[in-house]
Amino acid sequence: MFHAGGRLKLKPYLGQTELWPKRGRVILAQYDDETIVVYQAYRKSIARAAVADGKLGGGGFRFDRMSWIKTNFMWMMYRSGWAAKADQEHVLAIWIDRSGFDRILADAVHAKFVPELYPSQAAWQAMLKSSEVRLQWDPDRTPRGDKLERRAIQLGLGAGTLRRFASEWIRHIEDITPLVKEQAQSIEEPEFLFSPAEKAYPVTDREVAIRLLID
Repeated sequence: MFHAGGRLKLKPYLGQTELWPKRGRVILAQYDDETIVVYQAYRKSIARAAVADGKLGGGGFRFDRMSWIKTNFMWMMYRSGWAAKADQEHVLAIWIDRSGFDRILADAVHAKFVPELYPSQAAWQAMLKSSEVRLQWDPDRTPRGDKLERRAIQLGLGAGTLRRFASEWIRHIEDITPLVKEQAQSIEEPEFLFSPAEKAYPVTDREVAIRLLID
């Protein structure tokens, strides 16, 4: 039976790929005027507590280690092995305030040295130490895990930013593992695959967009 996806809006995957940029650094996400959906994968105890509490922090969740969020469903599927990897058996869709997400973007520092952005490695390392947010652009993936020319974003949250994300910015949490498992059956037949409706997220602050290397 087709899983409706809860609050997630779903669309045929192949229909969406025709509209997405084929290359470049793009924040693909499902969002509205107030919220944006990000994904994380956890073991059962953390996921169950998060859904019950409406926030992260229970079930063994740790604030002393960096926690990574993804906006792109297919990138999350690649990283979690479609909810099959150890300690990633439950995929959460988390609706957070766009203002919080924009704050995360504004504070992000590239996890790797980018010569065209930072005057020196020492300057980059100093910014890295002063920031609570790490930024990575990685090759986006097909349902089978094949690399694409387009890049997907993931953001690592630490210290105070992680606490604000976990307890202040979250509006709603759903365990979408049943949807993930159902759609995983169509990996080899993507014409039957449904995925969250996503489009390019607008980074309206030009300085932030330039620093993130958004295309």
